Amino acid sequence: MEIICYALYVYTIILVIRIILSWTTMFWSPPAALTPVIRIVYDLTEPVMSAFRRVIPPIGGLDLSPILIFIIINLIQRQICY
Repeated sequence: MEIICYALYVYTIILVIRIILSWTTMFWSPPAALTPVIRIVYDLTEPVMSAFRRVIPPIGGLDLSPILIFIIINLIQRQICY
């Protein structure tokens, strides 16, 4: 169970990084050296986010799917990690 708890924690951090990247890349072009890291973050989060976007489509350009993902991760953590 500890591995699952750790994986959920790491995924939450990666999701937060994805959200920050989506905000910052609108106003800032990242250096080429960071492109592989950004690609990995997007590759790890996009399958889950796209599935949740089918449930909650973006509203006025605002993607609410991460909120639902955070809620579900939190519910899972409460059931198996605490």
